[in-house]
Amino acid sequence: MDQNPADHRDPLPGSRIQLGAVRLSPRSQGWIRPLPLTLFSTPAAATASRPKAAEQEPEPGPEPVDASCSLDTIQQEMERLEQGARRLAVLLRLPLDPQWIWAVLTDYNNLNRYIPNLSSSRQLWRRGNRVGLEQVGSQQFCGLRFSARVELELEEDPERGELRFSMLSGDFRRFEGLWRVDCDAMSTRLLYSLTVQGKPGMPIGLIEQRLQQDLASNLRGVQQEASQRAHSAAA
Repeated sequence: MDQNPADHRDPLPGSRIQLGAVRLSPRSQGWIRPLPLTLFSTPAAATASRPKAAEQEPEPGPEPVDASCSLDTIQQEMERLEQGARRLAVLLRLPLDPQWIWAVLTDYNNLNRYIPNLSSSRQLWRRGNRVGLEQVGSQQFCGLRFSARVELELEEDPERGELRFSMLSGDFRRFEGLWRVDCDAMSTRLLYSLTVQGKPGMPIGLIEQRLQQDLASNLRGVQQEASQRAHSAAA
């Protein structure tokens, strides 16, 4: 079915969307639930560019977690920024030791084996806790295959359970974010936050729709691989 170009116009920047509950693919379990606005904080530069009314909103608290999120449930939120950029955050609680999740996230040369729509992943270099990584993703948009390549620099922080990444070169104007693994008395928490900005001509509306599903699938892929490794070690 042809899509009306007006359906993909970029809405006003600074708006946040709490996504409703939608079913994942049959191979995935659980639901996507609305995410609290405290999942990610807003950088000062982005806040300064918003209308005055938005600047008066209370700042998010320091703890980026919704305690009401139950096990094996995905929470997701998206924020629209200036110039067609999007900031997305996805949170999953799961009953796994954080070490298994960290081991999967840092298995750079094999990430494409269990993260959907990632065609290839290759470690280019390592300098202490910094790693160079080349990744190629592939997507289907309206019957057309779309591929994008990025070269990333990652910073590993095992003490905080954070893996931050930013784009050195690639097919986007901006591609940066982090993975965070931590735990509380209830469970282990896996957070994936991404800020992405396409180059001129990219259909931002379609990209936005795909990202909403794909980020949740990324977490499920990491969860499944970490669970398999944990079960194999316990056998």
